[in-house]
Amino acid sequence: MNQERLEKILIKLKERELKQMIISDPYAILYLTGRYIDPGERLLALYINESGGNKMFINNLFTVPEDLGVEKVRFDDTDDYLSLLCSCIQKGEPLGIDKNFPARFLLPVIAASGASDFVLSSVCVDEVRACKDEEEKEKMRAVSAINDKAMAKFRDLIREGVTEKEIASKMLDIYTSLGAEGYSFTPLIGFGPNCAKGHHEPDDTVLKEGDTVLFDVGCRKDNYCSDMTRTFFYKSVPSEKHREIYNLVRKANEAAEAILKPGVRLCDVDRAARQVIEEAGYGPNFTHRLGHFIGLEVHEFGDVSCVNEAVAEVGNIFSIEPGIYVDGELGVRIEDLVLITEDGCEILNSFCKDLDIVE
Repeated sequence: MNQERLEKILIKLKERELKQMIISDPYAILYLTGRYIDPGERLLALYINESGGNKMFINNLFTVPEDLGVEKVRFDDTDDYLSLLCSCIQKGEPLGIDKNFPARFLLPVIAASGASDFVLSSVCVDEVRACKDEEEKEKMRAVSAINDKAMAKFRDLIREGVTEKEIASKMLDIYTSLGAEGYSFTPLIGFGPNCAKGHHEPDDTVLKEGDTVLFDVGCRKDNYCSDMTRTFFYKSVPSEKHREIYNLVRKANEAAEAILKPGVRLCDVDRAARQVIEEAGYGPNFTHRLGHFIGLEVHEFGDVSCVNEAVAEVGNIFSIEPGIYVDGELGVRIEDLVLITEDGCEILNSFCKDLDIVE
């Protein structure tokens, strides 16, 4: 178990007057133990408390390293595993509960554990995970570098007569050839009017001259995720309107990145980008928040949106991805991942953002 990360979570629990918690989110367990387990319908629970009585409850079906730095409580499908879990819970004390803990387990625990209260406390884990440590920063740099290299190869797949699905079918092999372990999410690929659909999945649309080509792609390496979007133009020089839209999106992306530093409100970062687009008359065409946090998962706790008044902290990693979408015509999105540093930000993606016409 990563003791430094655990101690930070216990401090967050103490701030909320909690001494104990059940963590069931497989990614939170990965964060603490270094081991990812997808339990399916079975119980997977990491019980932690301030006095060190930590236990991981895990079905015998799953193979894990002998030493995870935490006592393992093994059980079979036919065992009374919830009684085993309840036996270690401090009676008369409130119990923190993970947002992912299934009701089929939670309700019996409420009935039998003897805890004085049950408190949704995932935020205690989420806030710690939101500030990446040095090991995580290096992994995010590495996986983002792979994504940059992959984007250059994806650009080379743009050619006359190709379909969105045909390009998508080649992406996984490109990622694995560069050292990635797989996708961090299913690639989003759009040609022309399909780019105006924020999350368009590749279909049989054939590329034609004058289309925009949008690639929103990411890979996974050492359990960490990358995410980047670039938009290209195919063959024809874009019209004045389309060129204006592209340059506005790039300007919005760079305006947000320019103000990033510790202490800036995330809603103000969203505003910096959104104002560029609104002042040009395309406000209604920017249809989503500016960004999301990322790490072990593509979308983690925290976002960059108009309603989030939280401030950026050192170690935060999130996307900056403004877009303009004109139904039936085109869509443009430009996305980078950024890391908040002591005195500003580090942009994790280096792939060029100049307007690019693929011949």
